[in-house]
Amino acid sequence: MIKHTRIDRMILSLNSIFLCLAVLVVFVPLVYVVIASFMDPTVLLNKGLSFNISDWSIEGYKRILSDDAMVRGFLNAILYSVGFSVITVVVSVFAAFPLSVQGFVGKNVFMTLFLITMFFSGGLIPTYLVVKDLGMLNTIWAILLPGAVNVWNIILARTYFKGIPHELHEAAKVDGASDLLIFFKIVLPLSKPIIFVLALYAFVGQWNSYFDAMIYLEDPNLHPLQLVLRSILIQNQAEPGMISDQLAMAELAKVSEMIKYSAIVISSLPLIVMYPFFQKYFEKGVMVGSLK
Repeated sequence: MIKHTRIDRMILSLNSIFLCLAVLVVFVPLVYVVIASFMDPTVLLNKGLSFNISDWSIEGYKRILSDDAMVRGFLNAILYSVGFSVITVVVSVFAAFPLSVQGFVGKNVFMTLFLITMFFSGGLIPTYLVVKDLGMLNTIWAILLPGAVNVWNIILARTYFKGIPHELHEAAKVDGASDLLIFFKIVLPLSKPIIFVLALYAFVGQWNSYFDAMIYLEDPNLHPLQLVLRSILIQNQAEPGMISDQLAMAELAKVSEMIKYSAIVISSLPLIVMYPFFQKYFEKGVMVGSLK
């Protein structure tokens, strides 16, 4: 049995208090949004939250699921997030592996060039001009390609690959395996944790992003869910077609409030569903990839 000193007990108590406060900071807003999404907007605006089932309504979810713009935005967001994750992971692991191999000539030069891009960038206007000149404006490639090379992900993957015993590489080379065969047959099967971590990072980052779509996409049919949700949250109004033109301004405000909370819940569902499946890889991949 471990005996704690008085100072240890004080530190553990303060740590427990801090963790409880952190949980409350996250949990209370989450509960508020979920309950508010099911409430009648009139009751929510006049009385606040109510745990009386008679004051609840699923009208917000009905309106969202029946709206073409919201459903299309949700499918677009899934497409962009999955596609961006695949491209980012592929680029990161293929760039990181040679940088982790002993004896690779020029790897320090390449690593320096990668690191420079973390601190210096061309800026928004030059990036926009490059995307425009490449003919990617108003296409899904404007969302998938410009940010696909993530230097931080490459560093994480390279550090993880360097933690794989070099003896495995040498044994495979003795058997006549090429570097490409070593990568696919030895390195990748041992790299599931870091691959899942990179995929999760890329998916969450792209799922929460709306700025690139706002800049590069003009066609409403290509807008992701985040851009539709932004219109509701920032402008405090529903998308055209979600409400009847005959509604008064007061009714419009109520419906917008109801749709706003329902949209937040729906937009958060993929991340909430994904995390439990990635959790067992997440801690191992981040710790090994950043510390080894």
